[in-house]
Amino acid sequence: MYYSKSDKKRAQKIDIIKSSPYSSYRTPWRRDYGRLIHSASFRRLQRKTQLFPGRESDFFRNRLTHSLEVAQIAKSIALKINYDLLSAGEKYCVEPDIVEFAGLAHDLGHPPFGHFGEEILNRMMIKYGGFEGNAQTLRLITRIEKKQRVDSLKDVDIASSGNDKRVGLNLTARSIASILKYDKQIATQMNKQVQIKLIKGYYASEKDVVNWVKKNVCGNIRYPGQFKTIECQIMDIADDIAYSTYDLEDSFKAGFLEPIDLLCSSPEVLTNVAKKVSSAMGVVFSREDVRDEIAERIFFDIFKLPHRIYEDFYKKPSKQTLEELHLFSITNAKNISRSIAQNGYDRTELTSSFVSAFVGSVEIDKINRSIPALSTVKLKEERKRQIEILKHFVYESQILSPKIQIVAYRSKEILQKIFETLSNKNEKGYLLLPPDYRRVYEACSKRKHQMRTICDFIAGMTDRYAIEFYGRLTSENSETIFKPL
Repeated sequence: MYYSKSDKKRAQKIDIIKSSPYSSYRTPWRRDYGRLIHSASFRRLQRKTQLFPGRESDFFRNRLTHSLEVAQIAKSIALKINYDLLSAGEKYCVEPDIVEFAGLAHDLGHPPFGHFGEEILNRMMIKYGGFEGNAQTLRLITRIEKKQRVDSLKDVDIASSGNDKRVGLNLTARSIASILKYDKQIATQMNKQVQIKLIKGYYASEKDVVNWVKKNVCGNIRYPGQFKTIECQIMDIADDIAYSTYDLEDSFKAGFLEPIDLLCSSPEVLTNVAKKVSSAMGVVFSREDVRDEIAERIFFDIFKLPHRIYEDFYKKPSKQTLEELHLFSITNAKNISRSIAQNGYDRTELTSSFVSAFVGSVEIDKINRSIPALSTVKLKEERKRQIEILKHFVYESQILSPKIQIVAYRSKEILQKIFETLSNKNEKGYLLLPPDYRRVYEACSKRKHQMRTICDFIAGMTDRYAIEFYGRLTSENSETIFKPL
């Protein structure tokens, strides 16, 4: 559990195993899981965008359903690894509850409107340490969420020095470590010229939390390289699997893509995907390589597409001309592609085959005997390459498309207006904050802490709440005053 070393007044560390009424069967990790599930931030994920706006269809995934899928995939990976280790006679195993916690918590810090919201909040906070979704997740579970009070202190106790005594959900070090994807402190002040680029890491305000986590995970043993626990690595892989597979399925359901579109992509899309895959894999990858990978391995090897295209052909008379075979192939390929995109059974079979192949390719890389939590896992190179292709293809073909970019433009305008209004000192915009956030704001004497409080409030909004809040600021027919903020 997190307690700051610098705060001598903080309550003594509680022995969870002895004090918990569930100690006979509930581990500290399971307790952390329960606190996460019942948190307000977790519930709000149901109204935050994953790929397509939730108001368009109840079928499309949101941040909550995406997190549930990541948690399930991550836990499956953990169980698979444990089975492999047991079969090899190893005594070490991965804790599935921590892995599941990581999957459920990994997107808590994402603001409304997904990465578009992340971009505009980073721009508005550029002089105060920026904004980044992973850093915000850490801040949420260790500061902002309301679960554990300290001694007799009230919800807010922020000294003029900026010492934030809130402890969020008051989680164990291993649970917190499971969402620490980037072992890098984000600079408090950034160069405005690079403000568009998100700096991944954690905020300076959570530096003491990270130090505490590292000490509890590693003890007095020094570790080389970046700090990233095995549970966090598994969550990261599961996130890529879910994103690359299920965002593609949502695109099929929306009617924006069919499998054949991947095979017949424009040279521009294939080139952009090739560049990003090359960067991620550290190898030279051409657009022809991307096309071959999609055709020969992703659809042909995993999904057995050639068999589906030609299975009816082999039932026909044996004497066929080359022209008939060619025409039959084109027609049947298009029909199969349309069926996969439109038929729920076929779509499910496709995504199932992808997830199964990707999960099955995760294996233990190295067991760290000194610090078991820093053992490593890896994806087989072939599967990792395929995940990268699918992930970047969705980005290039969907997120950068006009239909999504017009939504992005609108969402940035909404969040920028809200931020500028709340941070307006001359007009005392902070008075528009809900009472709990206003108390935090008023307890802060430094501008950077005040701005971070405003950013915390906006980042916690759902898409719908942000639109409603914007409407109350700008519309002549605003919401009733009786609807609470």
